Amino acid sequence: MSSVFTSKLANVETSIFTEMSMLANQHQAINLSQGFPEFDTPEFLKDKINQAISEGKNQYSPSNGLPELLIQIAQMIHRQYQAQLTDEQKLDGLSNITITSGATEALWVAIQTLVRPNDEVIIFDPAYDSYEPAVELAGGTCRHITLDAPNYAINWTLVEENITEKTRAIIVNSPHNPTGSILSEEDLNVLENLAKKHNLYVISDEVYEHMTFDGLRHESVLRYPELFKRAFVVSSFGKTFHCTGWKMGYCAAPNELMAEFRKIHQYVTFCSFTPAQIGIAEMLKQQPEHITELSGFYQQKRDVLVKALAGSRFTLLPSKGTYFLLLDYSAISELNDREFCHWLTAELGVAAIPLSPLYPVSERSTYQQNNKVIRLCFAKNDDTLLKAAALLCQL
Repeated sequence: MSSVFTSKLANVETSIFTEMSMLANQHQAINLSQGFPEFDTPEFLKDKINQAISEGKNQYSPSNGLPELLIQIAQMIHRQYQAQLTDEQKLDGLSNITITSGATEALWVAIQTLVRPNDEVIIFDPAYDSYEPAVELAGGTCRHITLDAPNYAINWTLVEENITEKTRAIIVNSPHNPTGSILSEEDLNVLENLAKKHNLYVISDEVYEHMTFDGLRHESVLRYPELFKRAFVVSSFGKTFHCTGWKMGYCAAPNELMAEFRKIHQYVTFCSFTPAQIGIAEMLKQQPEHITELSGFYQQKRDVLVKALAGSRFTLLPSKGTYFLLLDYSAISELNDREFCHWLTAELGVAAIPLSPLYPVSERSTYQQNNKVIRLCFAKNDDTLLKAAALLCQL
């Protein structure tokens, strides 16, 4: 007996990041599309992971993560975000942190932990493309709020107008991919008040937490004890240590939420790569300066690209964090953003990401009619950035 297979994610296509990287490879283009660093992982970290492998430390770790790594993460969080808090307000590494196979797993598990059938989750467009599918697989739906160029700031009045009796959670992302905007202290205070007033949960995607520019401070949810009581905070070692292919991330949450998170996590990956956990624990312990120097490192990359594009016909939008820069190409082409990125890759030899796939399917045509913005990744060597910029300045 035959039957028609029904997709659980009928509107989901191949990721735009995969699409553009494949196109870049096909045309041998400079790949400023997918957000991975061109430079290598620190030698110290590679040495430590190789040492762990050679010493036979290759079996399962505890599902929650190696205790020595959980403790080192907690100490880093205390230094970065919680120095002003009382001991009672600070998180405990063994109870409040779980190691995951990348930040995407952490996001997925957090969403499955919270979202029930018919729940609504507020997300902000453009949004990282894993949020909505995870919400839908949990039986929920997303309520979309658009962030407007050039500053892509959240309109909190509009947020409250979109909260209904079905609203379960709000997903925030700061520093924000793809726009490079960041949330302020005022933003976090408003978010905290809304979450308490309407009994909402928060998922805070902070994978670019160590990359803020021009002296601006990253306002982590971990700085706000009352907000953290109802939040999951997601972070990425891949972004921090230039090792995206290792798929190493973690999630922090208060006791009750973390206990539920771990129930699901154990049936997703059970545990993550043991030698990498050992290496990262040693990196956090012995070379903490890598983290404190990261903002300066990436600000220099941003400034190289901005300066090199100064004579182009693109309009450059502000990048306050992440390793992304948005360009408005309105003065250059009438093509929509996806068509323009395909043309740019095939004809000019530079791959970028269009923003329209980071909007819901129902809104993409409207977005493309009113916006001509693409994203470049500047996590590249200076020579690569300068070569790409020289090509883009020919337009």
